[in-house]
Amino acid sequence: MRLFQYILTLAGIFLLASCDDDFLQRTPQTAITKEDFFNSPRDLETYTNGLYGNLGASWDDIYSDNISIYTGGNETDNLIRGGVTPATVGGWNSWAQLRSINYMLDNTSKTTGDASLINHYVGVARFFRALIYYRMVKRYGDVPWYSHVMGTNDEEMLYKAKDPRTVVVDSVMSDLEFAAANVLPSRTNNTLLTRWAALALLSKIALHEGTFRAYHDELGLKASAPQFLQRAASASQELMEKGGFEIYNTGAGAADFRALFSSNNLSANKEVIFLQKNSKEEGVANNTHVVLDWQWALSGSLANEFLMKDGTAFTSLPGYDKKTFADIFRDRDPRMAETIMPPGFSTVPATNNPYIIKPSFGGYLQLKFYPRDPALRGGWALNYTDLPIFRYAEILLINAEAKAELGTITQGDLDKTVNLLRRRVKMPDLSLSAANSSPDPYLAARYPAVTGASKGVILEIRRERRTEMACEGLRFDDLYRWKSGALLGQDSKGMYVPGLGGLDVTGDGVADIAILKAVGEEAPIAGLPEEVKSKVVKYYLSDGSFYLSNETSGNIMFGRDKQQPRSFNEAKYYYFPIPLEQTILNKNLKQPKGWE
Repeated sequence: MRLFQYILTLAGIFLLASCDDDFLQRTPQTAITKEDFFNSPRDLETYTNGLYGNLGASWDDIYSDNISIYTGGNETDNLIRGGVTPATVGGWNSWAQLRSINYMLDNTSKTTGDASLINHYVGVARFFRALIYYRMVKRYGDVPWYSHVMGTNDEEMLYKAKDPRTVVVDSVMSDLEFAAANVLPSRTNNTLLTRWAALALLSKIALHEGTFRAYHDELGLKASAPQFLQRAASASQELMEKGGFEIYNTGAGAADFRALFSSNNLSANKEVIFLQKNSKEEGVANNTHVVLDWQWALSGSLANEFLMKDGTAFTSLPGYDKKTFADIFRDRDPRMAETIMPPGFSTVPATNNPYIIKPSFGGYLQLKFYPRDPALRGGWALNYTDLPIFRYAEILLINAEAKAELGTITQGDLDKTVNLLRRRVKMPDLSLSAANSSPDPYLAARYPAVTGASKGVILEIRRERRTEMACEGLRFDDLYRWKSGALLGQDSKGMYVPGLGGLDVTGDGVADIAILKAVGEEAPIAGLPEEVKSKVVKYYLSDGSFYLSNETSGNIMFGRDKQQPRSFNEAKYYYFPIPLEQTILNKNLKQPKGWE
């Protein structure tokens, strides 16, 4: 494949999308050339409709420390087990998307009509260019910046070296500032971009870049971190003050939190800034039922960070690490049982038939995003729940974190951000003074790079972000920007097992499963009543898929971590290498640090 083949291709054709209200329904219609297109705002609308496929909802945290095990193929999992090299890696393939955006932007000078509409669609295009480019920055650090379509004779530009991260990020921020200033603020259809969605992405990227520069000393960019954190704070503040959004809170507690991830009527929900709309009537669906017991489950470390109902840390309890599955959910933050399947949960509530966990996945099955109403579950890729892409809760957490990192956060800021999330589920408020006077030692050990007078509140905001936003696709980026990738190198743990034999995992006091050493070695369940013994589902350590940390007791651990040990190389794993073929074709391309 020729280097940058998509950039080298002449303007030719670009597949257009129809103008249906929901971007998931837009389908290719025709091929165009600049001579007969880009003449009116309507042309720009039609063209930008085709860009929405670059951004969809996330409903898992693969691959991060929120996951116990994942049985599918995953690039990051391969990375931390030593399986990624420049010769085997994929990627470096976003140039077609970028070229299509630049093609439009190069031709809007000929567009006539309402200037505000023209700028709106230019802003939409620049929003997506910023999104795609920052994804490349997160993956590679430095990348070549192209703001125009290259022709076949532009060899000097096509084969140029990478531009520094600072140059690319400044260009990304310029695109987002334009989008935030020019994309129209209408909220009549939140499946389309608005000014508020542009501000949301600006806030997210500013926070990411600010914290990345603050914690990654090797970049030598720490002095510039505050300007990004300040912009994250100010952009999120503008959204808070002018966007008209609010935390969904009817007083129903956990049910309000659940509704954001398992209902099909989020169009009018004021917490949703940008939405992926699904509809059985219109034949637009998702595949979210697979979150429950398909290829992954959630981790013990995620379960540990949910607070007790009284606001104290679960990890401060004596023997917290030896609580059984049936006990661990008692008196916890209600969001825990909305994220991790609790004992007694039934996929068909009317039957009152509890779902039984598999210890081979660790026990902590993902419940968040599972369509609770069977009528919304139609099978593979036939689930009809709405999915938030950007939601207001994240904006509040961005605001709090940025101010905490700057050292300017006040109790009033916490009350307008973190504590709104806690109050929704009837949890006690976070106290600034209490957090900073006594930082949680469990969190401090996980994030040793956090120091200073605001250490305690930064740690608690990280906890809140992890528990509130779990399974929404943020955790991997969070670990990387905080320079906490080492957590990916730690073997994952599942639930605690006090010993071989029968286990109650539905909360009724009766054994549902049994963990035994091998087939035929049934002494640990010999004392169970025959009725129970005949129904119990048996799992054997001898099959090698999982083991117990203390051989016959302890946390569930995973055989794959023994067979292919994890290790996080701090010197290189914060970036992925560029595919070898690309560096051969373009001798000016150099690998990211550590991959040279």
